[in-house]
Amino acid sequence: MASRAAERVLQHQVVVLGAGLAGMRAALEAARAGADVAVVSKVFPTRSHSTAAQGGINAALAEDDSWEKHAFDTVKGSDYLGDQDAIEVLCREAPSDILELEHMGVAFNRKPDGRMAQRPFGGAGFARTCYVADITGHAIVHTMWEQLAKAGVRVYDEWFATSLITDDSCCRGITAMELRTGTIYTIEAKAVVVATGGLGRVYQPTTNGLICTGDGMALAYRAGAALQDMEFTQFHPTTLKNSGVLITEGARGEGGHLLNKDGERFMAKYAPNRLELASRDVVSRAEQTEIDEGRGVDGCVLLDLRHLGTKLIHEKLYQIYELARDLAGADCTKEPIPVRPGMHYQMGGVKTDANGAGTLRGLYAAGECASVSVHGANRLGGNSLLETVVFGRRAGRAAAEWAHEAPEAGPLSNAAGRDMERSIRELAGRSSNGDRPAKLRWELGTAMNSLAGIFRTGEQLAEGVKAVREVRERYARVGVRDHGRVFNTDLVAVLELGYMLDLAGTMVAGALARTESRGAHSRRDYPKRDDANWLKHTLAVYSPEGPKLSYATVTQTRWQPEERRY
Repeated sequence: MASRAAERVLQHQVVVLGAGLAGMRAALEAARAGADVAVVSKVFPTRSHSTAAQGGINAALAEDDSWEKHAFDTVKGSDYLGDQDAIEVLCREAPSDILELEHMGVAFNRKPDGRMAQRPFGGAGFARTCYVADITGHAIVHTMWEQLAKAGVRVYDEWFATSLITDDSCCRGITAMELRTGTIYTIEAKAVVVATGGLGRVYQPTTNGLICTGDGMALAYRAGAALQDMEFTQFHPTTLKNSGVLITEGARGEGGHLLNKDGERFMAKYAPNRLELASRDVVSRAEQTEIDEGRGVDGCVLLDLRHLGTKLIHEKLYQIYELARDLAGADCTKEPIPVRPGMHYQMGGVKTDANGAGTLRGLYAAGECASVSVHGANRLGGNSLLETVVFGRRAGRAAAEWAHEAPEAGPLSNAAGRDMERSIRELAGRSSNGDRPAKLRWELGTAMNSLAGIFRTGEQLAEGVKAVREVRERYARVGVRDHGRVFNTDLVAVLELGYMLDLAGTMVAGALARTESRGAHSRRDYPKRDDANWLKHTLAVYSPEGPKLSYATVTQTRWQPEERRY
């Protein structure tokens, strides 16, 4: 690492934005490839949202399973919008990546014979989800952090990224604010890997943490990179009433039942073969239909685990036991848990190839902020942690190779940093008479939840476009009360809101344009999937007037579209 301290310019060959699983895996692989790599994260790495992943990570390890079967389940789950070449990479490489995690020290659950335990998950034909009780993400994050520390990778934690620096359609680095001092730095790099996770806070409620504001997606979008399939937002079937906290799919994988107010196991009507373990979009729509048609319980349905027994719940689902007890007042060993669908995951993101390369040279992306696309219109549970590891590794390797091979472009000045410093000072000094960022974030989130939710119509989505535009107009006058620079969380909240508004605009625009129902995008006015007109990816590119949409071909290798049945 080099630096020009007087100019506040730091230099690394590869900069990774985000320290969740995708970011740490990318940084580790880049370091293994000999690159001088640094990680920039707005939170300490073990506070990253990857720690919230509960249920498990997929790989075809069983003798009667195969990567081809895993790939087919993923293609089917994607409602045939996933790119099959990328899906093949994901599923082929999954077993070796799981074994590497085990060798790093991840203490996966075991069967009595010592082999790795695997539980069934939704949309899967086999029990192929490896797990650490119901804290799988937490366990993998802490193990990966140990590996990153061992490799000696430089980590700038509690630094907030404010822009990507581009020159002639090539990414040259970033600007970032050190939160402890409020100082803006320029970090020069041959390659930047965006791994900043999801955008869940665009919705209210959501299973996502407060940090999930889509920062990396928005920075790439503003820099000219294409975002892909932003209209596809996953609603998880089981989130706690009121709080929206996630209840893992592992609870249903272990045998939990969904019941309506009459005690009926209603999934038999919607997915008679797979029941509670149909794909997430199917289960979420079924739950919402039960609620809308008056068969819910105070706006929820019930997740019943009582028949599993206290021993199994305490051994494999203890976090769920605690969450239900502490946040919903329900002892799941004795009574059902009230649950409902809640915004959980964004299938869309920065368009990349199977090596993480974006549409700008030197820009890579991995994890939830990227769209390879392995999830298409609907993600299967257990594939998101897998994506972070497989494509984090591939993006880190590709970024390091680019950094070694790319021609020298000369030193980067601090012009971008000085421009950003002026913008931050202007924003921080703005009058506090306007709306508070928390109020606008709430209004944006509730509008998105009601107008671009599980079920949508053209009328609702047009209203969503209008609602996002109106919040953006008020955002121009948003007030900042804290005029200091040290850990100015008020300022950070305003910047995050700007990112969220950019992304919300792409989401409602893409959804309004897509006149069909596919996967998680379910339109009541266009209830059928339309392969003739809509078997294609949506691309959104930034313009001052709003997102410019175009379309790209879906890669098909082995499997032709069929009607999905569960």
